Amino acid sequence: MTASLEGKDDTLLLDLPKGPLQAYRARASFDWKELLLFLEGEEVVRFKKSVFSALEKDPLFAQRRGADLPLETYHEVTFLRCKRIFEYNFLGTEDILQTPLKIVALISCLGMYDWSLGAKYFLDTMVFASAIFSLGSDRHLKYISRIFSMEIFGCFALTELSHGSNAKAIRTTAHYDPHSQEFILHSPDFQASKFWVGNMGKTATHAIVYAQLYTPGGGCHGLHAFVVQIRDPKTLLPLPGVMVGDIGRKLGQNGLDNGFAMFHEVRIPREDLLNRTGDVIPEGTYITPFKDDKQRFGASLGSLSSGRVIIIGMSVTNLKLAVSIAIRFSATRHQFGPTEAEEVPVLEYQMQQWRLLPYLAAAFALDHFSKSLFLELVEFQQGLLRRERTAQQADLGREIHALASAGKPLASWTAQRGIQECREACGGHGYLAVNRLGELRDDNDPNCTYEGDNNVLLQQTSNYLLHLLASRVQDGARFQSPLKSVDFLEAYEDTLGQQLTVPNAQDSWEATMTLDAYRWLVCYLLRECDQKLTREKNSGHKDFDVMNNCQVYHCRTLALAFMELTVAQRFHDFTQHPSIPTSLRGVLGRLSALYGLWSLSSHMAVLYRGGYFSGEQAGKMVEMAILDLCSQLKDDAVALVDVLAPPDFVLDAPIAKADGELYRNLWSAVLQGSQVLERPSWWPEFTDKKPAVGSLKPKL
Repeated sequence: MTASLEGKDDTLLLDLPKGPLQAYRARASFDWKELLLFLEGEEVVRFKKSVFSALEKDPLFAQRRGADLPLETYHEVTFLRCKRIFEYNFLGTEDILQTPLKIVALISCLGMYDWSLGAKYFLDTMVFASAIFSLGSDRHLKYISRIFSMEIFGCFALTELSHGSNAKAIRTTAHYDPHSQEFILHSPDFQASKFWVGNMGKTATHAIVYAQLYTPGGGCHGLHAFVVQIRDPKTLLPLPGVMVGDIGRKLGQNGLDNGFAMFHEVRIPREDLLNRTGDVIPEGTYITPFKDDKQRFGASLGSLSSGRVIIIGMSVTNLKLAVSIAIRFSATRHQFGPTEAEEVPVLEYQMQQWRLLPYLAAAFALDHFSKSLFLELVEFQQGLLRRERTAQQADLGREIHALASAGKPLASWTAQRGIQECREACGGHGYLAVNRLGELRDDNDPNCTYEGDNNVLLQQTSNYLLHLLASRVQDGARFQSPLKSVDFLEAYEDTLGQQLTVPNAQDSWEATMTLDAYRWLVCYLLRECDQKLTREKNSGHKDFDVMNNCQVYHCRTLALAFMELTVAQRFHDFTQHPSIPTSLRGVLGRLSALYGLWSLSSHMAVLYRGGYFSGEQAGKMVEMAILDLCSQLKDDAVALVDVLAPPDFVLDAPIAKADGELYRNLWSAVLQGSQVLERPSWWPEFTDKKPAVGSLKPKL
């Protein structure tokens, strides 16, 4: 990272156009170009600019994204654009190895333009390819080059019509035939059809198919992944025994062809079993390096953690776009004022600040977490490729799994709520489809569901924390983890004995007080969950009922609070690092403080109930501090959005163009709409065919 602007190419970051937003930009406490270069680094900034520039100059990307197109046409346009991304080849292997964050940057760039395109490209080149790379072996590397030449096109087929979150209950089978050395894939009925699979509807030629593996005499060995060809790459027609199709129009991302598939005794070579977690030798014996079935099952679904980490970034991207639109609108929309002759920007109103600026802070905090977790995932995957079997590697995998399992719910729900708040904060203009907030809301919605339903995923994180507590109680194990996200629990007992020391009324709320409160909150919720589990067990309930009865108000809240603390702590540590330039410390510190305190404020009832807060002063201080931080960030808000927002061509919201000409741009967009000034084609229905009023009234 670098913050210096000296010696930089003047064309890398051009000055933004003058206009109504200039007043706020002039009041900013920092230089937006300096902050962007510091957060992203010159190499990534230059890379993103090259992607955006290529798209803007290419006629294929000139038309609107396509949400209003017929489904078949939108599928076609999205595929053509995806093929064009292959032709540009923005990311080479060397780029990925040297600067892994370029992967995140490319997904973000494509998603900012259209998530149908971003998801289509990502599912093929990253999810499909990554699953082969991480779950397969040398014998599967032949597929990798074919993916990146688009000789084949891939998808990831885990979920079925009747099973999603409960992956262990997947019903597709793969029986091994030692005579032909083939697996026979079969869907026992339509409920076992693979369903919701992105790219499968019209495009995919190959799929990673999860099925229950059976060997002669050995029974079922559980869920395993296979590379299965489903269409002929030369004709795109289904192969014999494969029934494959599209599931139809969705609430959003309709350029992505989500599909279904059924298999009727489809034979595939033995070698197409992805064999890192288990293999079948030619004569039919099953072998695995794992002694524990649970560990093998977890490893076989390990690629889902990669998807969840990426979804965190996708959600953050949507939040960035939404706050960019709403804050630029709020800075140029004038309503009311101290006198009838003077109207002020709605951003000057405390209510508008309170509604929007915490989500602006969340965009920065979650973006930092998303990128740091992605780099940690890359480190973990490199260890897998080196076939490391150390306890440290296993602990790292479990911690990343826990963080991704709660990080996706936190990020996607924050984006979901933030986009809706931004829509409402833009009033009626926010409801116009041309201003994109409705599209963002619909395109973000699946982030709450795929790669694991959010509420179900949170159980993975709470189970991780409860397991650590059990190990502490039973074996005296220490609370520690490779990424140090749980190390604060080492002071578990002492933390539970703490209470907030309320400062004097004239003192301010410090950021460290927020983190102290969060650490107590997580410890308290962990104890509450443990005690609840114990009560349920002592009541004679079965294990299934015990866990079911402990989610609402207990385990779910624990997982979210732990995740919020993790994000807040990481962003706080980052903003306090000595490498932060003096010119940026103030604004970054305020963003960090606002995100932490705003997130903590949702737990006020528990903080009082558990005794950490007492008296009305603590709650009042939290509220006053949030409003004060919003006020301090108000003049920086537009410049902060300039750091987040893509070029106008990509943001594509008339009310949020960089020149700030809100009304001129919106009026122009409306007049350029299709047939806006034309008489309707059905005009004779009004002029010539008047209704016979009451003629259809029932005669009783």
